[in-house]
Amino acid sequence: MDGAPGPARRCLPPGRAVPAVARHALPGGAALNPAWRNTTHDWAAAVDRDHLAGIRRDPAAFAPSGPGHLVLEVLAYAADEAECTGGGRARVTLYADGSVAVADDGRGTDTRRDADGRIVKKPVMATKDLRFFDTPGAQTLPDGHPRRGMSVVAALSEHLVHTNRRLGGAWTQRYAYGVPETGLDPVADDGTTGTLVHYRPAAPLRDAAGPTAADLADWTAGWPWLTVEVDDHRGPRTR
Repeated sequence: MDGAPGPARRCLPPGRAVPAVARHALPGGAALNPAWRNTTHDWAAAVDRDHLAGIRRDPAAFAPSGPGHLVLEVLAYAADEAECTGGGRARVTLYADGSVAVADDGRGTDTRRDADGRIVKKPVMATKDLRFFDTPGAQTLPDGHPRRGMSVVAALSEHLVHTNRRLGGAWTQRYAYGVPETGLDPVADDGTTGTLVHYRPAAPLRDAAGPTAADLADWTAGWPWLTVEVDDHRGPRTR
């Protein structure tokens, strides 16, 4: 979903430049490395509750095409990663309970150690993506609506589980409406890298008509670096 910068164009965030961070304090007194830069998200903020609440107040504005828009918000990060690394794959699984899982084979969400040796991950779920919020002319997703970032998916989901695999370690974290419910829980390292985001949109968004496999194929055809496979386990009436 979100690896270290690579050679391709979308590895450098579109829109305005974002300055280097100062030495901000994290909860518990830990401090960020002053060399870390805010490219897509602000490393100093683990959760932005006001930002998440604003999304929840107006789901129609942030998911204008319904559940399909949420899938595209997740896949857009996999597409970024695929462009950076020269190609990648993603699998979308649509479940009968309305939940969706999106897995990719990228380098995983950026995870670092602060000045005190504590693990800090880029807060992609619970804070705004600096490239797209409050930025005129931000990227448009294949459904024709603006891209806002993963925090839209997290904020509009009653639960979301983010499993992250990077070289040197793997962990999982659970969220409720964008707010972390757990820390970074270690999982067995299986030698692969990538991310798995499994989320269940909140009602009534969950009850709206979801995307078909054909919809997703049409939408993602515009991302030539990313190959997307769809597994649809929903019943006939929900397709």
